[in-house]
Amino acid sequence: MPSDPDTKAQILKAAKSALLNTGYSGLSTRKIADEAGVPLSQIHYHFGSRHNLVLALLDRENQKLLTRQQETFLSEMPLWKRWEQACDYLEDDLRSGYVRILQEMTAAGWSDDDIAAAVRDILKGWFDLLSGTAAAAAEKLGGLGPFTPEEIGVLAGMPFLGIEAMLLLGFKEKDLPSRSALRKVGSVIRKLEGD
Repeated sequence: MPSDPDTKAQILKAAKSALLNTGYSGLSTRKIADEAGVPLSQIHYHFGSRHNLVLALLDRENQKLLTRQQETFLSEMPLWKRWEQACDYLEDDLRSGYVRILQEMTAAGWSDDDIAAAVRDILKGWFDLLSGTAAAAAEKLGGLGPFTPEEIGVLAGMPFLGIEAMLLLGFKEKDLPSRSALRKVGSVIRKLEGD
């Protein structure tokens, strides 16, 4: 049997695959254990429950992406380039399955207070990053008009969350031009920055 860290990683990998294939409501710890090639008891040993396993998966996936976003948004590149990079990351995150995992857990949080708290904590990290970026932009640009940095953080982050949900529902760009709309926000920011 593999060492504990390897077993834990195998279980998380299998859980991600299962979540992407069946969604949260169809998630089975037995199937996860089978796919990971470990006894069912290992899931309970490492995570305690299906619930804790999924929260650990969400946290692991989120930490990787939040670190990536921090490097981008805290960089010195122009805001419009950071926005364009965020649009590129959206495509990466759709392909990797992160968006699906986050949206599945958001929906599960509507009926599970623990999951809701975990998702709120994760999203708070993203919105704090955006608010910090907006605060730095306010200093550089001489203000944000009537908006606080926190409000700009909300206005910057919410379109991504909404567009992610619509893309997962199967909306195509020709029917709901969400990707092009996001990209055009970058053009507006570029004009504001004077580039």
